[in-house]
Amino acid sequence: MDETYRDRTTLVKGAKDIAKEVKRQAVKKVNKAVDKAQDGYTQRSYNRFQDEEDDDDYYVQGGNYGAEANDDEGSSEATEGHDEDDEIYEGEYQGIPSMGQGKDGMVALGQPMRDEYKDRHELETERKADEEELAQQYELIIQECGHGRFQWALFFVLGMALMADGVEVFVVGFVLPSAETDMCIPNSGSGWLGSIVYLGMMVGAFFWGGLADKVGRRQSLLICMSVNGFFAFLSSFVQGYGFFLFCRLFSGFGIGGAVPTVFSYFSEVLAREKRGEHLSWLCMFWMIGGIYASAMAWAIIPHYGWSFSMGSAYQFHSWRVFVIVCALPCVSSVVALTFMPESPRFLLEVGKHDEAWMILKQIHDTNMRARGQPEKVFSVNRIKTPKQIDELIEIESDTGTWYRRCFVRIRTELYGIWLTFMRCFNYPVKDNTIKLTAVWFTLSFGYYGLSVWFPDVIKHLQSDEYASRVKHFHNEAVSHFVFNFTLENQIHSNGEYINDRFIMMKFKSVIFEDSLFKNCVFEDITSLNTYFRNCTFVNTTFYNTDFEQYKFVDSELINCTFYHIRTGCQISFDDDYSAYWIYFVNFLGTLAVLPGNIVSALLMDRIGRLTMLGGSMVLSGISCFFLWFGTSESMMIGMLCLYNGLTISAWNSLDVITVELYPTDRRATGFGFLNALCKAASVLGNLIFGSLVGITKAIPILLASTVLVCGGLVGLRLPDTRTQVLM
Repeated sequence: MDETYRDRTTLVKGAKDIAKEVKRQAVKKVNKAVDKAQDGYTQRSYNRFQDEEDDDDYYVQGGNYGAEANDDEGSSEATEGHDEDDEIYEGEYQGIPSMGQGKDGMVALGQPMRDEYKDRHELETERKADEEELAQQYELIIQECGHGRFQWALFFVLGMALMADGVEVFVVGFVLPSAETDMCIPNSGSGWLGSIVYLGMMVGAFFWGGLADKVGRRQSLLICMSVNGFFAFLSSFVQGYGFFLFCRLFSGFGIGGAVPTVFSYFSEVLAREKRGEHLSWLCMFWMIGGIYASAMAWAIIPHYGWSFSMGSAYQFHSWRVFVIVCALPCVSSVVALTFMPESPRFLLEVGKHDEAWMILKQIHDTNMRARGQPEKVFSVNRIKTPKQIDELIEIESDTGTWYRRCFVRIRTELYGIWLTFMRCFNYPVKDNTIKLTAVWFTLSFGYYGLSVWFPDVIKHLQSDEYASRVKHFHNEAVSHFVFNFTLENQIHSNGEYINDRFIMMKFKSVIFEDSLFKNCVFEDITSLNTYFRNCTFVNTTFYNTDFEQYKFVDSELINCTFYHIRTGCQISFDDDYSAYWIYFVNFLGTLAVLPGNIVSALLMDRIGRLTMLGGSMVLSGISCFFLWFGTSESMMIGMLCLYNGLTISAWNSLDVITVELYPTDRRATGFGFLNALCKAASVLGNLIFGSLVGITKAIPILLASTVLVCGGLVGLRLPDTRTQVLM
């Protein structure tokens, strides 16, 4: 024993001499050693919350110990008062084995094998074992913290963010008719507004979901919601269509991160028996966002008196007020998020033990005070943390330019997000990712495709009914007559109008064909969907009208005069018979989701996620067949409400299953990828179903039914996560 002690003392003394020599020769070596010593002290500070063991050292993470080491063995845990040389030695030198020494020699010195001596597979195996232990322990900790005031406060904060996502989906459809007229959007460009918002949401879901696994759920959600709020607010003031598209693109990019981050965040503070139910209740805020958008559109947009103008260059109409009002949920969520902490589960995954412990204690104390038990003590004093595997990344030196360093930093972060995404296709989550991809795509394709098809079919039925009431006038001969009343839904063919005056009147859906206007006067005229086809105008005066060149189709104008022609687009929807009707139909469709939300929340943990998912998708597919018998507006509205009520249960259960099937270090990334796929499927569904409006019912009905039923059957093959802890 004495000889072993002398050998060890000699080794320690020699190591100290080496460290001193290194210090004198290289100052950078010393700085590196000091940094390592400080990192070691930060790691050891968490040992205050760990149980100390008197006999043996307890290895926690990469060389940290949970008990005091023997002073005779020169352990760095008992050297708080040592001099600088000792600190340098401890940080730099941790036992260099001799030529005959290997792992056994290091174990004999009481030192664990350092990570640089292990291969990647061995480190990942250790981390996986640590994660499994953490999953079980964290579930017990959350159960001890209880479910109370903290979870409900976070519930409403995250609910506002989810509500903002629901508003963003609906706001474009409500704004589009008014924005098309106000900004003179041609028919060829009107489809870009809806598509570009979904494009931004698709990219945003993938990016912000990946960032949430890198920097944290709260920070990622704060940034993405701030981006959405800023550009949504800015879009209400811009005048040009191109700049408006730009603002809505970045607004969609910001809100795209809401859904994957919100569900990942909230699931990590819920116990297993509460998770399915309360995540389903959280889904209700998306429906509330749709109802809010529908109600605000119904109450604001048709009031065209709520507008002002600054000359002819700046117009601010009621639909812009609606855009501002729709940004309020996003702003509210940003303000409230500043008072909420980070997800403790994420902090544990990245090795931030102290912060995670303090937040868990905050959750416990908040809930206990709300229960009237402030004296109850948080009994957790040691939490397992997974082994942190350092990634060696080459970064530009400090001598590089600032923009070069920013570029390298951004490239590194994006590459890290991509690596995390690729791990979603590794064992054991690869099969789950493929199945979830099929379910998300089919549900999104069928739901969003039919959601667009329903209103378009209703509008098509209205147009057919409106066209069926058109009045035809043939071979009219009118002279010296004053027209000062509204003409609506009329077709005039082969007429002659001599010395007539059209004064202070409106033309709505009026067509003149093969007609002659001679010595006529058009004064103070407003027109909508009005055209002159193959007509002849002789000695005719146009004063203060909106008859632009495109309204004269193959017409001849001889010796005609135009004064004060109103160019551009004019808001003139006060007589639009379908304005209120469209908003009311969307309001009913979103309100029909409420019963399905309540049912899914109450039954999620009772009948299981898979039963809810598969059953809801199959029933939704079957309900599509009843659309075949929809021949009136009221019947189509009833089918829309039934379909939305059945589909919402599938959405809720799919959200719950997704967050439970991915581990914490890939949860937001996987959810973000699937949510991005959802937006891509919705755009595809809009294009396909929109092109079939008015042509045939058979293809949309059969296509939607098939994809929904197939997706539901695939969903039944997913693992049941009802009794599992959060990985």
